[in-house]
Amino acid sequence: MFTPDENIFSDEYPLRENYQPEQIQERDNELKKYRNALQPVINGAPPKNIFLYGKTGVGKTVATNYLLDHLQEDAGEYGIDLTVIKQPCNNISSSYQVAVNLLNQLRGPDSRVSTTGYPQQDVFNMLYDELDELGGTVLIVLDEIDNIGGNDDILYELPRAESNGYVDDVWPGIIGISNDFTFRDQLSPKVKDTLCEEEIHFPPYDANELTSILGDRAEKAFHDGVLNDEVIPLAAAFSAQDSGSARQGLRLLHKAGELARSNEASTVEEKHIRSAQKELERDQLEDGMRELTTQGHLVLCSVSAFEITEVAPVRTQEIYERYQNYADRISADALGERRIRDHLSELSLHGFLTVAERNDGFHGGSYYEYELNVDLGSVLAVLSEISRLEDIPEMLESAADREGLT
Repeated sequence: MFTPDENIFSDEYPLRENYQPEQIQERDNELKKYRNALQPVINGAPPKNIFLYGKTGVGKTVATNYLLDHLQEDAGEYGIDLTVIKQPCNNISSSYQVAVNLLNQLRGPDSRVSTTGYPQQDVFNMLYDELDELGGTVLIVLDEIDNIGGNDDILYELPRAESNGYVDDVWPGIIGISNDFTFRDQLSPKVKDTLCEEEIHFPPYDANELTSILGDRAEKAFHDGVLNDEVIPLAAAFSAQDSGSARQGLRLLHKAGELARSNEASTVEEKHIRSAQKELERDQLEDGMRELTTQGHLVLCSVSAFEITEVAPVRTQEIYERYQNYADRISADALGERRIRDHLSELSLHGFLTVAERNDGFHGGSYYEYELNVDLGSVLAVLSEISRLEDIPEMLESAADREGLT
């Protein structure tokens, strides 16, 4: 049933998100600044605290892994006592949780502490004890650091642990990585002075840079002669126009290859990139719909109901009346009409709805009308996965079937 791919992919791994390239392309300036910021470690001096920021997929984490791998290797040759601890913060929302996760990394599986139940300073003190036990220089990488929001005590405490006398035989340093350009501005002044000792901005890639990156990965991932000439420039152009993300471009190439393989094509062509772009856009929208709150889902249900009866676009007041019925049906607290306007604006901002301003003159005044901006079938499929909505999606699907819309 399964045989190795002999037509399209020679090795899919270089197109995957967790692939670590041997060389970092199109980031010479950023790598130079980053390497200079890490230089004190090799000199046997206390490390600098480094803050990296830029959109997702622009090379911050890849560059960090690349340089720290080399730093650890070189530190070993020069007899420098260096430890690197990496902590993703995507599911962490406070300094307390960061400290507990770091502590448990250092302690190992047999002596972990609970994620609740301790005073924050007690957890900090236990972490300092573990760091002291390590000794030497300890670089702590906090990826997606913006998730901790304004609860930033640890970003002040850790870099100052040695100067404040909390540790004796260790130099801790923080490398914070953020996708949020505004996160730095939200930090308290004392944290900003400490964490942002060295700041490095990773700008979005342009189309030429993405062409170079994608070309290098594609050479490793695809069999010779599989990609038509227009494939990589088109994938680079799509990604540059949207986000400037290498990750997005790699996903496009991977999806295009999968489409070519599933269609038993011998080459990957422009049409496969265009189809891949549409599929990934749909997947992204569907993921966004799944992540809405219950109130957001109820508003989406309400707009979908009017889409089914083909009276959309529809005014806020009519949507609100339908929303109230649905909220009552699942015993949810109904929000006021002003808050529903906010939810409609948010759904429009995320691309789920389109909004148009109407003006009926002096007597009618101006108002907004909304309708779906995504495929109705995709919306109903996502809503049907939300258990809190009970039988509302089933009702909508039945109505859509009667209208011949699914």
